[in-house]
Amino acid sequence: MTILVQQTAEDLFLHFDKATQLLQHSLRSSYMDALLENAENLVDGGKVQVEDGKPDPSEVKQLEAIYGQLNLKDKTAEDIRRMLQLSLLKVLKQDSIQANHQLTPDSLGLLMAFLLGRVANINGPTTILDPVVGTANLLTTVMNHLHGATNEPFTGYGIDNDESMLAIASASTALQGLDVQLYHQDAIGPLDVPQCDLAVADLPIGYYPLDQRASNYQTRAHKGHSYVHHLLIEQTMNYLRPGGFGLFLVPSNMFQTKESASFVKWIQKVAHLQGLINLPDELFTSAAAEKSLLLLQKQGGNSHQAPKVLLGAFPPLSKRNEFKRFIAEIDQWVATNLKTKD
Repeated sequence: MTILVQQTAEDLFLHFDKATQLLQHSLRSSYMDALLENAENLVDGGKVQVEDGKPDPSEVKQLEAIYGQLNLKDKTAEDIRRMLQLSLLKVLKQDSIQANHQLTPDSLGLLMAFLLGRVANINGPTTILDPVVGTANLLTTVMNHLHGATNEPFTGYGIDNDESMLAIASASTALQGLDVQLYHQDAIGPLDVPQCDLAVADLPIGYYPLDQRASNYQTRAHKGHSYVHHLLIEQTMNYLRPGGFGLFLVPSNMFQTKESASFVKWIQKVAHLQGLINLPDELFTSAAAEKSLLLLQKQGGNSHQAPKVLLGAFPPLSKRNEFKRFIAEIDQWVATNLKTKD
């Protein structure tokens, strides 16, 4: 089944890429700008935008023919997301993209969706926040898979300070038919989003340069610049409902830095540290690049600190039996440590 879905996405990408290349040539633009124009045409029902005679009438006909072959109305949100993801991977090869704007791999997004689906009690309309949404690949991966597992409606909220990334996110969520509201701003400042049930984030790593803006954060450094990933985790937890879960992709050495002691003290004040799971080595190019999943639950509601924190490592995805055993271990951990006893 997975192979058929992937093949569908690849077929869609070939048509979408053909249209993007045609627009890139016609508009003499970057591949990224042509991709965005292409996506906006499709959001507009396949109507080709013409400005200053470009694209010309013959190119418009070619584009309309390609859009007819795409027929996205009959495709699933996941097919469309994967089509756009393949296009964005091509952008990385052709255009200069900052490291913090790299796509979160599907394998990580799926693991995050799987873990949230296991620990969160999703039994009604659910809201989910991504404070560093980028192109919304991670957010939509999680939304699509949680919706598929629960059949519950999801509303997403995404924050980013990069207009080009948000433009792609807007087109992507519109094409997928997802209910996502996007905000162009620095996520460290006050946010205009409601308290949400869940949060996910593939956090940027490094220092936040605006010390004054970070001064009200409990996780700030008392000397020099603060870690931006610490600040973003604190900010995200501020916008979760009591009992809500935040799942963050963090450096594996996060609790080995000089700032880790104060970070742990902050966690103990506002959240329950429910899990820290290492990700398979095979997903990273070096030991220094390795990351883990940090699972926090906001205090309040029916939440409680799990007697035993979920620790361990996801086995390589290729080792199916080991992976199944680890899933069973997580299910057992949820049943014995997280479930509220009547």
